[in-house]
Amino acid sequence: MIETARLILRPWRDDDRVPFAAMGADADVMQHLGPIMDRAGSDAVVDRLIALQAVLGHTFWAVERRDTGAFIGFCGLKMAPLGITGLSGFPEIGWRLARSAWGQGFASEAARASLDWGWQKGMTRIVAMTVPANTRSQAVMQRIGMQRRPDLDFDHPLLAADNPLRPHIVTEICR
Repeated sequence: MIETARLILRPWRDDDRVPFAAMGADADVMQHLGPIMDRAGSDAVVDRLIALQAVLGHTFWAVERRDTGAFIGFCGLKMAPLGITGLSGFPEIGWRLARSAWGQGFASEAARASLDWGWQKGMTRIVAMTVPANTRSQAVMQRIGMQRRPDLDFDHPLLAADNPLRPHIVTEICR
């Protein structure tokens, strides 16, 4: 669907479920995202992403390497969660890669391709969010030209007040 020099961003397939579940069971991958996921939880995420693709025409797509065809994670655009002031109603860019794919520029490459896709589809503002401790994602946000918006930072409404993942920082990029 979207091809870069090294990657293909495409709709999800059933054979993505096993490697995606392995990512969800990896404590390093999930460190800034939430608790370790079991297979049922992982499959539920894939099901939601497939449903978003069907409704919106975009989602956090599966990412595979062009050279090996290996699934390495997801990246793409979906709508930001409802009920978050300044973000609701805008597309959110996001990514999650298997630990074996870290440090090779894949997240930035996939994110740039996702932004280009969004601009081609007429999007004018794209947001991203993460927890303050997730410096790797923040570095990707900076590399793709996103700017910090501290005025839009928020506490995740679905997490308890004492959860260290509750505070979120926001970045945005406008066309």
